Amino acid sequence: MFTSVDDVSARLAETGYLASPAVATTAFLAARLGKPLLLEGPAGVGKTELAKAVAQVAGARLVRLQCYEGVDESRALYEWNHAKQLLRISAGRGESWDEARTDIFSEEFLLPRPLLTAIRGEEPTVLLIDEIDKADVEMEGLLLEVLSDFQVTVPELGTVTATRRPFVVLTSNAGRELSEALRRRCLFLHIGFPEEELERRIVTLKVPGLGAALTESVVRVVGALRSMDLRKVPSVAETVDWAHTLLALGADTLDETVVRDTLGVLLKHQDDVLKAAAKLDLDAL
Repeated sequence: MFTSVDDVSARLAETGYLASPAVATTAFLAARLGKPLLLEGPAGVGKTELAKAVAQVAGARLVRLQCYEGVDESRALYEWNHAKQLLRISAGRGESWDEARTDIFSEEFLLPRPLLTAIRGEEPTVLLIDEIDKADVEMEGLLLEVLSDFQVTVPELGTVTATRRPFVVLTSNAGRELSEALRRRCLFLHIGFPEEELERRIVTLKVPGLGAALTESVVRVVGALRSMDLRKVPSVAETVDWAHTLLALGADTLDETVVRDTLGVLLKHQDDVLKAAAKLDLDAL
């Protein structure tokens, strides 16, 4: 998939994803070693976007499992098409149960979900298991067989083993602690907020119409907000959204009025907005 760490950086940049050296190195090793990649960090720093970018540069199919509380085997692995099975049983009333069972538990009646879809794929595939920390602990147990041996067991059909291993990316916002068993099977990388220089490059790439001076001011204000004790500090996604907002408003510089009127783009809680409005000193930046 990649020939070197520099190749990772260059090819991801072509998709609009500017990777830090740590991100590029870990992505290269995950591809070279065939290991799942566990990305942890605050929301909006580019964890999910990395998986999408890798799929794009590799010409691979992106298969996404969006995790949430209560996601189970039928949503992650597979389930049987019960309605179709009932119709088949009704149509063959003269059959014995053994005859019907052999038929209804066959490939025709199987509904593959993301994990099984990725394992069975013969084309290049990126499997994104998004926000694994939102799923129940039991979900991690379900993943162990998949991530250890890249296989899935369907009791009625047997074990399905990947003929072509997918590139696996798991993301976590650190909402809860993940099990050591799951962590052992992955390469780990914490993605935090980028350095100012990298964030300036990201804003310049994503919002090319914004001037250099205003881009510099945007990054500095966001950095100041991140140093405050807020419920939810702005992430890279909010930085880019704010830059788009300022461009749409035709702002040439940042002043107190513009910042105050647009803080809702950066901050998502009213108490954060009030605290930032009271503490933010543009003259000191």
